[in-house]
Amino acid sequence: MFAELNSILNTSPDSFKPGEFILVSDKHTDASFLIHHFLSFYLRAGCKVCFLGLVQSFSHYSAISQRLGVSLTQAREKGQLVFLEGLKESLGVLLQGEASKGTRAVDFLRDPSSGLRGLYEFVRDNVMGAVCGGEEWGPPVLLVDDLSVVLSLGVSVGAALDFSHYCRATVCSELQGSMVMLVRCEAEEEEESDDEGSERLLRGLIHQCSLTLQVQGLPTGYCRDIHGQVRWITLYICVCVCVCVCERVGKKERKRLRVICSRRLLNALS
Repeated sequence: MFAELNSILNTSPDSFKPGEFILVSDKHTDASFLIHHFLSFYLRAGCKVCFLGLVQSFSHYSAISQRLGVSLTQAREKGQLVFLEGLKESLGVLLQGEASKGTRAVDFLRDPSSGLRGLYEFVRDNVMGAVCGGEEWGPPVLLVDDLSVVLSLGVSVGAALDFSHYCRATVCSELQGSMVMLVRCEAEEEEESDDEGSERLLRGLIHQCSLTLQVQGLPTGYCRDIHGQVRWITLYICVCVCVCVCERVGKKERKRLRVICSRRLLNALS
């Protein structure tokens, strides 16, 4: 399904750039298909994956990964995948008034002003354990779906950016692993002050990441054949691609990613 995307990004499970921080963002559309892609991508590559699923259950990710040819259940049983089910952990805190057994990762629900230190420690312990424990897996990978949800739970933008910064220093710089984070921006201009909100979080993460994937609807409006566009931005190059994510053949709907057209813009961030 994502062979064309991998080709344009010049990457594959057998050969990918270490130490990369990939930021995925969406606006007025859904970019979660890229999170599912990178999850299956790094598991196929044999990497040790730490997945922070803050918005969906494990069964949701497992069902979609099964369609992509990857079993999350087997990966977790083998120790290749560490999955934090944010919904389940949060339920224990909200209903029982205490952190669930075995993790302090969601301590920010009890005291949002404390930031995401517990969540970072959860990530650090798992990725460092994979390296120091002599496991047979490849470089560690951190995936987050999605970081912007913590803002609605009372965590400040600064605390979320600090979490990303420390994760990047540990995973990407120290261990030469990779990171993929999803951030959602629901509206172009939110009623919140300019000092808060997902827009400020997105701007801060863009300065930290090495590659930005922006998923948007077409600026011209709805089109039956083209579902939207994906822009990936590095330091000097911006590539804009119109994509078709879902095709209907007869009475059946087939999921695939098809590149319709693309254009490359130099000095994108100048």
